[in-house]
Amino acid sequence: MDYSDAPQVLRDFLIYHETICGHSKATVDQYYLDLRMFLRILKLDRGLAPRTAELDEISIADVDLSFLRAVTLTEVYSFLAYLSRDRVRQPNAHEPEYGLSASSRARKIAAIRSFFKYLTVKAKLLEENPVQDLDSPKIPKTLPHYLTLEESKRLLSVVDGKNKERDYCILCIFLNCGLRISELVGLNLQDDHGDSLRILGKGSKERVVYLNDACREALDRYLAVRSEIAPPRTTAMFLSNRRTRISCDSVQVMVKKNLTRAGLDASQYSTHKLRHTAATLMLQNGVDVRTLQEVLGHEHLNTTQIYTHVDNDQLRTAAAANPLGEFSPDDKTAKKISDP
Repeated sequence: MDYSDAPQVLRDFLIYHETICGHSKATVDQYYLDLRMFLRILKLDRGLAPRTAELDEISIADVDLSFLRAVTLTEVYSFLAYLSRDRVRQPNAHEPEYGLSASSRARKIAAIRSFFKYLTVKAKLLEENPVQDLDSPKIPKTLPHYLTLEESKRLLSVVDGKNKERDYCILCIFLNCGLRISELVGLNLQDDHGDSLRILGKGSKERVVYLNDACREALDRYLAVRSEIAPPRTTAMFLSNRRTRISCDSVQVMVKKNLTRAGLDASQYSTHKLRHTAATLMLQNGVDVRTLQEVLGHEHLNTTQIYTHVDNDQLRTAAAANPLGEFSPDDKTAKKISDP
């Protein structure tokens, strides 16, 4: 991503996160986009940009320390109000909806906090942190959306077309190994170690994901096809029709197409929902939550623990186990309980 519009202090912050903190390029790019939006809104609110200007046209190149030193909590809350009421959720939609979700707003707040913490604690360019007492939006807890075992089998059964081996292999790895889409797209041939794959996850953290027989067989079938079409010295494992590394967008389109073919609502599922499916199926079949944490590459256990609430069969069993489960005051065979 081009950071040419970023002032030097913001560039230094982004370099710090990429080189010292070890965050991925995608994460650093998102920091830049979130902070650029915040600084643009500040310029509008302070009258430093024409009210008629399009947000995307406002330059932040002139932002300096005096500008940042003047930031107040009131301005940040005004920015949050803009996000929750006026920000277009999907700019390219025919009928755009307004107002970002609490999780999207919380991510932008995290970027702002991190930026000012860097300015005060690490770079020591500011004496006081104006957002030190900033609260994050409350994020409602929701259960992960996932496919059932039968729906997963149906999805795998409908894969067809000229890229059948590749598409089946991708879906098989999603549903069995729970990879993120960026992890799958980033796989190279040298990451295949027979019974396992080397995964480069968030923050450039490496982990090993073991392959079951179904994944190994699917991968072998695809690699046999790949060897016949791959250009020389191409290391990407999964190739597009142009014989280059497949993109995240192409994978998403393929997944949606096969979900529809399987008779499932493609609008309700995505590659990340397939990751949820893999996690849920593993947990339901005896994998403990700490092992699942390692498989999924979660840094914190509480991220993995959302899956401990989705096993409805276990919840039904717990309800049925209550000794009052069969009691009825109208049951004439029930023992009468005498008053004390």
